[in-house]
Amino acid sequence: MALEITDETFEDVVLKSDKPVVVDFWAAWCGPCRMVGPIIEEVSAEYEGKAVVGKVDVDSNQQYAAKYGVRNIPTVLVFKNGEIINRQVGVSPKKVYTDAIDAAL
Repeated sequence: MALEITDETFEDVVLKSDKPVVVDFWAAWCGPCRMVGPIIEEVSAEYEGKAVVGKVDVDSNQQYAAKYGVRNIPTVLVFKNGEIINRQVGVSPKKVYTDAIDAAL
């Protein structure tokens, strides 16, 4: 299950993680986000223990969406050692996300 990440937990969960972190910036009203959601959940299950997978609801948590220039959703960012190493905007196939994580491992 993907973690619920908030502005308050972002630094600890994402920026201080010793594992790669996948962050899905989404909103409940966003149709394409609902298409990416199940893919993110699958990735979360497959990479449990190897990577952190989480979601940020941009309606209630705007600080880091603004900081990282998230202008369109869904946007999925992959972080390693607190730095963005991959950015996907819009709906992408699962392999795009798993390839990005594999490259970070």
